[in-house]
Amino acid sequence: MMQNDTHKKSIGYILWIFGFLGAHRFYYGKPISGTIYFFTFGLFFIGWIVDLFLIPGMEREAGLRFSEGSVDYNIAWILLTFLGALGIHRFYIGKWGTGIIYLITVGLLGIGVIYDFWTLNEQIHIANVS
Repeated sequence: MMQNDTHKKSIGYILWIFGFLGAHRFYYGKPISGTIYFFTFGLFFIGWIVDLFLIPGMEREAGLRFSEGSVDYNIAWILLTFLGALGIHRFYIGKWGTGIIYLITVGLLGIGVIYDFWTLNEQIHIANVS
């Protein structure tokens, strides 16, 4: 199986800065461990430090799991991480209706943003293969 260039190490390391909240783990398609990191501050910061060395492997694995297409994973994840409550990432992937709802409701009071951290990779994958 050929590896796609869907997820970049550089973006992973930028999100790793917020890794004690699990951002890089969500980005690489690991929502369960991302949630654990979120509630334990990166496994009490120890897992966060260890992940500094695990990011290249997570990048390779994500490249095998997700499909390239017109929607860029990296742009969508940066938009979600920094502007998620405004729904800008939803506008980017073509979900205008929910983008407007997020804009009006501050990301459905944050619950929608959490949902998107769990599902954004799959949402982009579906948009790219359809």
